[in-house]
Amino acid sequence: MKEYTDDDLERIRGIIENNDADDARAELATLHPADIAELYQNLDLEQAEYLFRLLDADTAADVLMELDEDDRLKLLEAMPAEDIAKQIDHLDTDDAVDLIQQLDEEQRDEILSHIDDVEQAGDIVELLKYDEDTAGGLMATEMIVVNENWSMPECIRQMRLQAEEMDEIYYVYVVDDDNKLRGILPLKTMITDPSVSKIKHVMETDPASVKANAPIDEVALDFEKYDLVAMPVIDSIGRLLGQITVDDVMDEVRESSERDYQLASGISSDVDADDSIFAQVKARIPWLLIGIVSGILASLILGTFESKLQAVTALALFIPIIGGTGGNVGVQASAIVVQSLANGTLDVREFSKQLGKEVLIGLLNATIIASVIFIYNIIMLPGDFAVTISVAVSLFIVVMFATILGTVVPLTLEKLKINPALATGPFIQISNDLVGLVIYVWIATFFLGVFGTPL
Repeated sequence: MKEYTDDDLERIRGIIENNDADDARAELATLHPADIAELYQNLDLEQAEYLFRLLDADTAADVLMELDEDDRLKLLEAMPAEDIAKQIDHLDTDDAVDLIQQLDEEQRDEILSHIDDVEQAGDIVELLKYDEDTAGGLMATEMIVVNENWSMPECIRQMRLQAEEMDEIYYVYVVDDDNKLRGILPLKTMITDPSVSKIKHVMETDPASVKANAPIDEVALDFEKYDLVAMPVIDSIGRLLGQITVDDVMDEVRESSERDYQLASGISSDVDADDSIFAQVKARIPWLLIGIVSGILASLILGTFESKLQAVTALALFIPIIGGTGGNVGVQASAIVVQSLANGTLDVREFSKQLGKEVLIGLLNATIIASVIFIYNIIMLPGDFAVTISVAVSLFIVVMFATILGTVVPLTLEKLKINPALATGPFIQISNDLVGLVIYVWIATFFLGVFGTPL
């Protein structure tokens, strides 16, 4: 990867300002499209546009796909529809769909009307019908397809014709006369059995495939399970529609992980460090405001407990422990569940089984934690058994509640088709803080009355 120093960037900006197209082309010719995309991040829009116009069509298309979504959108909005259509002519259909999906419907229609390849434009229109979070929204229609009844010589001739329009060949897919997927033709077979009568006699049958409406996370799990570099996509009756390649799956997994991490951190939308201040504030503020509301509720709860805190000040010392322990336990439990749902080791249909397991884990954790704090308080507060027993019992109940909440919430969200990553962050933390505080108040009130500090 090319590393640009401040001096390099100043030199390139100088080339642009001087309108020295030859030097600019010479600079760009030495760079990979990913490096050019990185260079654009250090230039303003007008400078990036100038360099982009100097690229050949193939490189320009690759650079567009290497740009992050925000930078790409800015560049697209500054380009006429005819120029965007020319770039799309040099993209695979899946990349073309990713690009067009960023634009509004009016812009999409205008761009599609300028695409010279009518067949490609039709493929793009068909792919735009699929949800972007499904296999259909991720697939490309470029692939090598042969008929099971072809002879090997006919198969090789057809493959050569189809391969002219493709950059990479992963698999050769075999279909019947109704375009239903029948198998995969190993490339080794074409070398070892060049004169076989029909393809169906040497193809590998029952290849791993995925339905067009399958969600992306299921596709990713299948790629991992079968160690694939590409996977065919079929419709509900088994007809071959396209293929998904491993690089597209990895991009989706990375983006999904980033979104889930931000969601779990209390960031409500996908943002990057280079996004505008307004965009970042908008993404961060919702959970912060909810946190403020929970803080106000906590202060109201403590207000009802004020006389007890004044009478037994030691109770106040353990409020952070109650809230912090409950939050940590809840986040741990929910993180395990969310991770297991994501990697396929836990099925939402195993709700009761997982809940039972977590209850046992909670019992052990709660017993250990409550015992530790009980022993500590016996030693440090020998004359205040009411506080000692209040804190220990409260911690036991809070840990059990947090464990159950951290398990039930993500499983419930998954059942409701809501991203369970929502459960691993501020939601669990805030819920446990408030409930833990209420539990502590009730338990402490009860034991203070039992052991001689009635209020």
